[in-house]
Amino acid sequence: MFTKDALYYAEQIRQKKISIEELTIRALDNIKRYNKLINAVIISQEDSALKQAKAMDKALKDNPTDLPPFYGVPILTKDLGQTEKGVPTHSGAKIMKDVIGAWDHGFTTKLKEAGFIILGRTNVPEFGFKNISDSQFEGVVNAPFDLTRNPGGSSGGAAAALVAGLVPIVTASDGGGSIRMPASFSGLIGLKPTRGRMPMGPVSFRSWQGAALNFFLTKTVEETWELLKFHQVEQWDSAFMLPLIKEEQLTPLTRPLKIAYSFNINSVDVPPTDEAKQAVEEMITALKELGHQVEEVDSPIDCQSLMESYFLMNGVETVKMLSGFDHLQKDDVEPLTWAIYQSGLKVPAYQYSQLLDLWDVEGAKMEQFHQDYDVLFMPATNGPAPKQGQFDLTPEQKEQIDLMADWPLEKQQAFVWELFTPSMKWTPYAPLLNLTGHPAISLPTHRTKDHLPLGVQFSAGRGEEYLLLQLAKQLEEAGHLDVLQVDLAKDH
Repeated sequence: MFTKDALYYAEQIRQKKISIEELTIRALDNIKRYNKLINAVIISQEDSALKQAKAMDKALKDNPTDLPPFYGVPILTKDLGQTEKGVPTHSGAKIMKDVIGAWDHGFTTKLKEAGFIILGRTNVPEFGFKNISDSQFEGVVNAPFDLTRNPGGSSGGAAAALVAGLVPIVTASDGGGSIRMPASFSGLIGLKPTRGRMPMGPVSFRSWQGAALNFFLTKTVEETWELLKFHQVEQWDSAFMLPLIKEEQLTPLTRPLKIAYSFNINSVDVPPTDEAKQAVEEMITALKELGHQVEEVDSPIDCQSLMESYFLMNGVETVKMLSGFDHLQKDDVEPLTWAIYQSGLKVPAYQYSQLLDLWDVEGAKMEQFHQDYDVLFMPATNGPAPKQGQFDLTPEQKEQIDLMADWPLEKQQAFVWELFTPSMKWTPYAPLLNLTGHPAISLPTHRTKDHLPLGVQFSAGRGEEYLLLQLAKQLEEAGHLDVLQVDLAKDH
């Protein structure tokens, strides 16, 4: 199994201590042996990966200089949005079963420039709508550390594959916490960069109106930094653009930080669980020991309005997405997807415009908050990895979904909120920062009484990923990060 980060294996390749073909075969063998336990990988690109590995070994022998940073490192990509030309892309949905990528997404192009070898695609919930990964089409993902639990969503297959050591590194994406929630549940590092930091296009440049973007799940802070440094773009043809981070190295912090924490910046006004509270209290102690100033604060943003706008946006964007399928029927998608779709059909244009204004206003409030505080932190999730089926819809809810088409918009929106409330209470802290556009990172800092991971989430001003990673590195070096690695071979 792969127990080191991607930087380690890239260096092994550069020093010719292992061939790229050997690494690729090892990863493919891991997937064949252990994926049946966790169902993390749902599309294989074995033939193209082996062909590429042999070619890259030859190129390394002929010209060993000027290599990209992750030359020859095997990777799995998330089967949602990260389109690759000629490769199937299902997005967890049976309605997408015959779809083949017609182009490389901008992020996929950058992956290839970094030197990665793509081995396949990882499992997701249908269209990424859930904070767990249990697609009816692709099947449920099992957490490697407890097969009765789900590693989260929508990057659940990615998290499971990385924790199990099937590959050294995986891609992920985050439109409402889908990097940070699986990171918290699975004991990994999960950075959501600032809106506009990662490459987009060439077809869609404002995924979920800028709420969603691509990155990775990782094991070390240095690896996270190197991935961010290479994959960041100043993309002039994009709807959102940031200046590049100029630093070449991740250097230590040079001053104490003024850090705020809060339990009130959450989507459903739910109190923290005892475990979430303990995770924060442990971090308060750790930060103070490192010399930082720590203060509790109330929410600077209107969480309720933002979350209502989030579901409104999801409804409209789902209508747009599914409008490309002729003669769409209820049974073509899962009940939850159908509910979201129905809730978007009646949204007036002025209301959609208003929600974008709200994101701008609340984002400005958060940015003003960071004029006073360098960093904000809170629990990453309100509990550990959920049990399989914990958030299943009830038979009564499924019956109500069949009736939604005749309801007024307000009733539809309230019902969608009801459908998501149980899962939102488990993960209330992540989605709001997608809407304000701020960077955030989940760090694996706490284990529950049952020895399950539960992370703490840090955020900072727009464009301040470097500061977040400096703080994360300080915590890592002080021994406060507890990255999880599971060896499935021992028990299976």
